[in-house]
Amino acid sequence: MKPRVFFRKFHHWSSVIVAVPVIIMTVTGILLLLKKDIAWIQPSSQRGAAVGVPTQSLDTLFAAAAGVEQAGLDHWNTLDRVDIKPGKGIVKFIGDNNWEVQVDTHTGEVLAVAYRRSGIIEALHDGTFFADWVKLYVFLPSGVILLLLWGTGLYLFFLTQNQRNRKARAPKPTRRP
Repeated sequence: MKPRVFFRKFHHWSSVIVAVPVIIMTVTGILLLLKKDIAWIQPSSQRGAAVGVPTQSLDTLFAAAAGVEQAGLDHWNTLDRVDIKPGKGIVKFIGDNNWEVQVDTHTGEVLAVAYRRSGIIEALHDGTFFADWVKLYVFLPSGVILLLLWGTGLYLFFLTQNQRNRKARAPKPTRRP
């Protein structure tokens, strides 16, 4: 089979196979690029009373965050992560339930409470939202096939362009009366 025919068939059928995972990766990738710009995806970071080294202990700051009932931060084990932002004077407590509580590192005051969707979007983006195995056995092969689609598409594009250029440069037959 000629490479051109093989690449065309590969390009045709591979694009159908990876369509859904690639659409999911593309849409979620766009959303993740905009996460700092859209508060619906990830809450905007507030500014504390002062910047620099926190004057409150981490236990005190967590107690303030745990006081927010909707966040569900009953114990340290309910946290997904803690982001300390000394340049903004805040600490973000992000729970397993995706609720975020921002606390001033100097006053211990709760500055913001919001639902954080970026974690769910990241899980959709890499496939772990569906199951851990989907990441390696669906999304990874889809990414590799997408790379191959890009390569075969370029090959077919330049092959077609080359053929058109050859036809344009070929001497035209002259007509005799």
